[in-house]
Amino acid sequence: MRAENFTSEIGFILLGLTSHQNQRIALFVVFLIMYLLTVLGNLLIIILVHMDAKLNTPMYFFLSHLAMLDIAYVTSSLPLALVHLLVGKGVVSSIGCILQGGTGLSFGTTECLLLGIMAYDRYLAICNPLRYASAMNRKHQHLLAISCWILGAVFSMVNIVLIFGHSFCGPNHINHFNCELRFLIDLACDDVNLTRGILNSLSVVVVLVPFSVILCSYCCILHSIFQMQSVAGHYKVFSTCGSHLVVVTLFYGTIIYIYITPHSSSSPDKNKKVAILYIVVTPLLNPIIYTLRNKDIHRAVIKVLKRRKFEEKS
Repeated sequence: MRAENFTSEIGFILLGLTSHQNQRIALFVVFLIMYLLTVLGNLLIIILVHMDAKLNTPMYFFLSHLAMLDIAYVTSSLPLALVHLLVGKGVVSSIGCILQGGTGLSFGTTECLLLGIMAYDRYLAICNPLRYASAMNRKHQHLLAISCWILGAVFSMVNIVLIFGHSFCGPNHINHFNCELRFLIDLACDDVNLTRGILNSLSVVVVLVPFSVILCSYCCILHSIFQMQSVAGHYKVFSTCGSHLVVVTLFYGTIIYIYITPHSSSSPDKNKKVAILYIVVTPLLNPIIYTLRNKDIHRAVIKVLKRRKFEEKS
């Protein structure tokens, strides 16, 4: 009984990204700047969408949910990594690991599903414009968004229940900078083949189903683009959908590598380096990519700045 309770008593030890102090300090500064920019950039999108009536469309409704998700996702993982970069190896209690890993998995799963919904939204708007208003009315928007959040939470709870149903008697070192629940199963003392099979199957469904929706949606969109005679129409569709494709490629590419493809034990550090892309980089790029060439967002920013300037004068 003492051996079975070993990990639950002292928790887990995160090895982090590096053991060199100078590298840890440099990474701390870089990650802190990226975290602040991520929160500010996504917060700007949320504020603009709610303040500008012209942005009250399905596309920007889902974009505001994506911005909220990115803030929640990076906040569930990066502050813990920042603390551990300052102190070296990080000790996390079992409860803390469940909360951190579970919330991160929930938000990540929700983002997978939401990106699929956003692709479907673009498909309807471009390929079926006559049905778009009824198919993406306010009720359906909220239903789709809430479904993504609920399914993400359910998937996370299933992972937590299955993984922490096993005994953890040591070792308790995790070669990562946060509590990725997928890697905890390697520390279990009993047979995990059934649990691993269930979780792998669920991961395939959660990742590949929305990814397939995205691929099908953009195949139809590309077909519609090639049928257009207007060059301006080509440019408008590409500018609208191109940013989404960049985000999808980066996010799903790294997620599929971590959760779908088999891994070799010869390069254990590769997983945490790849995780930086979908935990740190993608939430930062989302507001940049979606706003850099978006004229609607530019107009909303100018409108807010003019309103603020007018209020200061008055």
